[in-house]
Amino acid sequence: MNRYNRVLLAIDFHDDCQTVIDRGLQVVADNDAELFLQHVMEPITVAYSIEAVGFADQMVEMKQTIRENSAKQLQHFGEQLGVPAERRLHSEGIAADEIHRMAKEHNIELIIIGTHGQSGLRSLLGSTANSVLHNVECDVLMVRL
Repeated sequence: MNRYNRVLLAIDFHDDCQTVIDRGLQVVADNDAELFLQHVMEPITVAYSIEAVGFADQMVEMKQTIRENSAKQLQHFGEQLGVPAERRLHSEGIAADEIHRMAKEHNIELIIIGTHGQSGLRSLLGSTANSVLHNVECDVLMVRL
C-alpha cells in the first residue's frame, strides 16, 4: 500500500469533529505525513433582501464577526495540533467545492472528512462528504460520526 504524504483534514467545529481529528492524527502518524487542516465557512444567506428591510450594515457586521471567529477557531485547532499556519486553510464558499479546490492546489493525497451517514431526503440531495467523495481525484476517508 502506498503511503500518504499530504493529508487534508476537513473540520466543521461541531462537537463531534474531535472524532475526525483523532482519526486524522492516527493516519498522519502512521504515514509520517504532512497535515493540512481546513475549515470552510459556508455562505450566509437570508430569505429577504436585507437592504429592503434596513439591515444591510448589521448583516455585513455579523458576517465579519462570524468570519473572524471561524478563523480564530481554525488557528486554535491548528496550534493545538501543531499544524503550521501555512497549512491551515480557511475559505468561504460551498464546502465540497472548497475542499476539492484546496486538495488540488496543495497536491493532497488523502482527504479525511466526517459523515453522519444520512438517509432519506438528505441522502438523495447529497452531503458534503458524499460530494467530496465523488468529485476529487485523491483518496477520501469518511469517518462515521
